[in-house]
Amino acid sequence: MDDERLARVFLGRVLEPGDEVGGRWVRELGAVEVARCLRDGGPQLVGVTDKRWGGLLARAQEDRAETDLAVARAAGMRFVVPGDSEWPGQLDDLGDARPLGVWVRGLPSLRMWALRSVAVVGARACTEYGAHMAATLGAGLAERGWVVVSGGAYGVDGAVHRGALGAGGATVAVLACGVDRPYPRGHTELITRIAEQGLVIGELPPGDHPTPSRFIVRNRVIAALTRGTVVVEAAHRSGSLVTARAAQRLGRHTIGVPGPATSSLSAGVHELLRDDAVLVTDAAEVVELVGDIGELAPQRRGPVLPRDLLEPGARRVLAALPGRGPATAGAVARGAQTTEDDAIARLYELRSLGYVERHGDGWKLTRQAMISVRGSRGRC
Repeated sequence: MDDERLARVFLGRVLEPGDEVGGRWVRELGAVEVARCLRDGGPQLVGVTDKRWGGLLARAQEDRAETDLAVARAAGMRFVVPGDSEWPGQLDDLGDARPLGVWVRGLPSLRMWALRSVAVVGARACTEYGAHMAATLGAGLAERGWVVVSGGAYGVDGAVHRGALGAGGATVAVLACGVDRPYPRGHTELITRIAEQGLVIGELPPGDHPTPSRFIVRNRVIAALTRGTVVVEAAHRSGSLVTARAAQRLGRHTIGVPGPATSSLSAGVHELLRDDAVLVTDAAEVVELVGDIGELAPQRRGPVLPRDLLEPGARRVLAALPGRGPATAGAVARGAQTTEDDAIARLYELRSLGYVERHGDGWKLTRQAMISVRGSRGRC
């Protein structure tokens, strides 16, 4: 395992994350043999051009595997590889795009935390609404015992991490750089706090820097690690949609939080919702999707009004009274489709409850009942 670990650390500086050709080499030949071929300039492996093979050999000239492991130990980091007890088996679903290993900063077990985790991602330049929804979801999921996973970026990512931390819950930041150098720098304090209270993980070796392509391939790890991906705000061109579509390909739940129809930052989410994503509005609805049998969200109902407690016959008689002026018992009976005797009995019942009053030979709504009935009739 020591040779295997060293080989994977070495390959982490030669192969880019998500390199499926390199992943196939490792699967077919083993990490130790692939590392030897690259380090010694052995015969060219299949699947790459001469130009690319030359580039890989040039990168392989610098072997920093032992140094990387020493730097990681000094920084309180560890390198988790397939076969370790801490390796999360969900990452194996990525096939040849599976990470060579994962650098982990923080005390909890990555495998155990990944078993009950949800990703929440979204726009960096999010609106106040997006930040509010992300923080609320992060706190709500954490309070329900779920691990919240995101990318540590500005906007939605930062808001969801803070929401989980504020609720005293568990959160994981998946970085597109070395986990010993927080990015973005403006989130250094946040990522440090995540490492103290949760986990900070990434594929790249210590000190390595992020690039646009690394952010994109990082998203597949977020999708694979979790049971589902929630997108809070995303434009049509958004890395968050890459995460959601990776989740769809992996058979994970894809979930969207709707926004205003006029908001360009919600356009990508609405596109997802028109496909196979499921609409949610709070943490309880997320848990209902990704959780175990019986973890149901509460049913949503409007307020129960006093007239809702009336028997159906009394409600029909009440509805038959005009909004203005009195009506005879006969007219009320015809409107309620009942007999006049039944209508009179119902009217006396409604009078005792304060809904109607006698007015000469007729009956009329009380002032409070008029407000109530008009409100009911005005609904659409």
